[in-house]
Amino acid sequence: MRTACFVIPVAVLLSACTSPGGGGGDAGVRADLAADPGDEALPDVPEFHEPLTSVEVSRAGWTVRWDFGARELSFRRGEDVRLRFPGDGLLIGRVDALDDAQSYDPWWMYPASNAGDMYAPPAGLAWLAPTSGVAIRRDEAALGLHLVYPEGLTATLLVEAEADGRFRVTWKPEGDAGPALAYFRLRPRADAAEGFYGLGGVHDHPNHRGRTRPMQVEVDFDAESANNEAHVRVPLLIGTRGWGLFVQSLRGMAFDVARQADDLVEVTVGTGPATRDGLGFHLFGADRPLDVTARYYEVTGKPRLPARWALGPWVWRDEGVDQAKVVADMEAIRDHDLATTGYWIDRPYASAVNSFPFEPADYDDPAAMIARGHALGLRMALWHTPYADPSDPDSKPLYDSAKEKGYFPPVMATAFAKWGPPLDYTNPAAVAWWQSLLERYTDMGIEGWKLDYAEEVQLGVLGQRTPWLFHDGSDERTMHHRYQELYHRTYAETLPADGGFLLCRTGLFGDQANGVIVWPGDLDASFHRHGDEVIRDGVPKKAVGGLPASMVVGLSLGPSGFPFYGADTGGYIDLAGPPDKELFTRWFEQTALSSVMQVGNGESTVPWELGGPDGYDEEMLGWYRAYARLHLRLFPLEWTLATRLLSDGRPIQRPFGLQAPEAGSHPWDQYFFGDDLLVAPVTERGSRKRTVVFPAGDWIDWWNGEVVTGPATLERDAPLHVLPLFLRAGGIVPMLRPTIDAIAPTTEPARVDSYATSPGVLHVRVAPGLASSFRVHDGTEVGQEATATGWTLSYPSGQEFVEGAEFELSPVAARPVAVAMDGAPLAELAGVPALPIGLDPPAALPSPGWSWDPARGGVLRVRVPAGTHSILATR
Repeated sequence: MRTACFVIPVAVLLSACTSPGGGGGDAGVRADLAADPGDEALPDVPEFHEPLTSVEVSRAGWTVRWDFGARELSFRRGEDVRLRFPGDGLLIGRVDALDDAQSYDPWWMYPASNAGDMYAPPAGLAWLAPTSGVAIRRDEAALGLHLVYPEGLTATLLVEAEADGRFRVTWKPEGDAGPALAYFRLRPRADAAEGFYGLGGVHDHPNHRGRTRPMQVEVDFDAESANNEAHVRVPLLIGTRGWGLFVQSLRGMAFDVARQADDLVEVTVGTGPATRDGLGFHLFGADRPLDVTARYYEVTGKPRLPARWALGPWVWRDEGVDQAKVVADMEAIRDHDLATTGYWIDRPYASAVNSFPFEPADYDDPAAMIARGHALGLRMALWHTPYADPSDPDSKPLYDSAKEKGYFPPVMATAFAKWGPPLDYTNPAAVAWWQSLLERYTDMGIEGWKLDYAEEVQLGVLGQRTPWLFHDGSDERTMHHRYQELYHRTYAETLPADGGFLLCRTGLFGDQANGVIVWPGDLDASFHRHGDEVIRDGVPKKAVGGLPASMVVGLSLGPSGFPFYGADTGGYIDLAGPPDKELFTRWFEQTALSSVMQVGNGESTVPWELGGPDGYDEEMLGWYRAYARLHLRLFPLEWTLATRLLSDGRPIQRPFGLQAPEAGSHPWDQYFFGDDLLVAPVTERGSRKRTVVFPAGDWIDWWNGEVVTGPATLERDAPLHVLPLFLRAGGIVPMLRPTIDAIAPTTEPARVDSYATSPGVLHVRVAPGLASSFRVHDGTEVGQEATATGWTLSYPSGQEFVEGAEFELSPVAARPVAVAMDGAPLAELAGVPALPIGLDPPAALPSPGWSWDPARGGVLRVRVPAGTHSILATR
C-alpha cells in the first residue's frame, strides 16, 4: 500500500513545469505520479489559486526546500542557506552503453589523478540536468519530487525528515526509459570561505578546500608506496557553517572540494550498472560544525568503545623478537618506570604467517609469557592478516583445507599479498572456521589484534575492472570497501566484552561499530610532509609523510567517525635509519596528546635502549617517561570524552578550524584535545620555536603558567623537550595520580601502580576563569569560578574516584589569605616540596589541606577528602 501523497492541482503542475529555463509544457509528467492510486482515502487537499513557487519539509528549524522556478534544492537553517543544489546540482551521467569491463571509477576523470591520455571516459558520457520538477508528496515527514531530464529520463527525489537536523534523500531514475546510465553527480554550492572537514583519513591537510579526494585506494606510481594512501575514506563532508553531506554508497566516488570554484563541491559516484537502483545521501545540520558527526552516527552506528587499557601507551617490536625478548621488554618497562598499558607482538611470531601456533623454537611457553604480562599490568595483542599461505609448509595445510571447503572468493584478481589469497568473509562457514583458529590465541589470554594488509580487492586501474566475486554474490565494485568491515568484524567478535584492542589500517563508514582504532599504515620515519620529494632506490618519489602526515590523518579521521587513532610513534619506513633522538622526541610529544599512544618503529628500537646511532640517551628517556605518563594521567579526561561521544559525537582530537570556526583559520599543525587543551606540536627538524594561532580568550601555558590573550598569532619557545600546550581559562582537566603505571589489573601492586588496584585521588588541573564545570565519566563533577574576591571550587565524588581530589590552580599570582572547605578553615600544609622544574609533575599532597608555590605563575594546590565539598580561596 502506498503512502498518501500531497496532491497539487494540475494548473499548478503545469505552471511549475513551464517556469523560465524549464523543459516547457508537460513533457515527461506522468499522471500516476500526480495522484495516489491506492485504495486508501486521501486527506483533504488544499486548493491553490496562485502557483506554488516552492515546497519544503522542515524539522526543528532545519528545512529542505525545492524552488520550482530556479529548479534548486536548498538546505537551510531558518532562512539561512547552508547548501544549495542549483540547476546543475543533481546530474545523472549517461553513456552510449554499459560495459561490464569498466569500473566507472570517477577518480580518473579529475586532473588530480594525473591519468592524462591514459584514461578515456566511457563513450558518449554526458551529464543530464533536470529541466523541471513536480512535487508529488509533501507532508510533515517528507517531500517527494518528480524530476524531468532530457532524453526521456525521469527520476524521483524523496527527502525524508528523519530526525532533528537530519534528512535522508533518495534519488532514483524511473523505469528503464532513456539512455544507459552510469553516474550520479552532486554539485552543491556552499559558502565561498568556509572550511571543509571529514572524508576519512588524509595525509596532507584536514581542510579539503581546493583538493580532489577519491573515496578508495587508487594506484599512484609516483608515490613511494605506489598508492594514494586512501586506507580509510568516509564520504562525509562537513562544512564549518554547520552542515554535513554524507553520500551512502560503496561504489567508486570522488569529492572535488572548492577546486573548480570557491563555493562548489562536486561529488561524482560511479554506480555503473547499479545506477537505476538509485543513490542515497543525507543532509545533516547542527548549530556547531563539531556536532555534525553525531548525526552521522545516528545513520551508520555509534562507535564501539575499546577497552580502557587500549588507549595506551603501547609498546611493540617488529623483527627479531622471541619469548625471552618479549618478557625482557615487559620487565624493562616496569624497571624504567614507564607508564604502559599494553604490549603487542608484531610479525613474525608464528611458524608461518597465520599458521596459528607460536613458533616453538622461539616461544616455548607463550601462555606463561602472556601471564607474565598480565602480572605486570600489561594486556597483550598480536599482529594478524586474512591470508592462508600455500608456499610455506607450516601454513599450507590450512590453505589446502580452506581451498577444499570453498573458503576463498570464487573469482579473484591475480594480485595477492605475498602470503596467499584472502579469506572470503562473506561465507559464514569460513568466518566460523577462522574464528575457531583465532581462539587458539584468545584462549591463552590474547585480547587484541593489529590487523594489517587486506587491500587486494580494488576497483581496478584507469577505469578498467579487476574482477572479484565472493560467496554472497557481491563483487569488487562494493567489496573494495565492504571487505574491510567484514575482516574487522570477524576479529572484533573474538574480543572481550570490554572492547579489547582492534588496531586496523583500513576502514569505511559504519566500521566504527567494530571498535576500530585506526593506525595510518607505514609512515616515513622523518619530518617529511605528504607529497615531499624523497629518493627511493635512486628514483624521486612522493613521500607518504612522517610526523606531519601522522597528525593530519588523526585530525581528519575524528570528525569522519573514527575517534580512536594511534600512529607508530617514530614512523616505520626508514629513509635514513631509525628515528633519531629529535624525531622520536617530537613524535612522542605529539602522540602523548593523541587518543591512542603506541610506540614502535620499523627498526624495533625502544626508548630504554640507549647509546646507539639513534642518539637515545638518559635525557631523552626522562622526557619519554614524562610524556608517556602524561598520556596515561589524562585518562579521566579522555575516557570522559570517549563516553560522551556516544551522545554528542564530538571527536577527541579536533581540527582547529572545526573546533573554533569563528577564528576563520585552518592550521593543519595544531589542534584541540577536547574543548580546552590547545596542542601545537613542533613538526620541523631543528625548530625550537613555533608560531601558534590562539582563539579568543585567555590561554595558560601548561608548563610555565604564562597567560596568552587571543585572538592572536604568536611565536612561542619550544625547546626540544617541550610540547607547546595551552589550557583555556576556565578549563578543567581531570587526571590520574603522578605515579600511575597501568590501567589493567596487576598481581604486583608494590611495583605496578594500576588504576585497577585503585583509581586513587582524582587530580584536577584548573585554569581559573569564568564559571565552568566538568562531569567525569564516573559521575564526579568538578566546578570552578574565579571572582574578584577569590576562587571557588566544587566537588561531589562519583562512583570510582572515592578517595577525594587534589586541585591544582594556575595561575594564582599571590598566596591566598585563607582557604576554607564547607565554611571551615582548611589547613595550610607545611613542608610541601617546591614544584619540580621541568616536565615532572609535583608529588601528591600528603593529606587534606592546601599549599601555594610562586613557580609557574603561582600554583595553588588544594586536597579535599571524598564527599561533596565547596572550597573558597580568598585573595
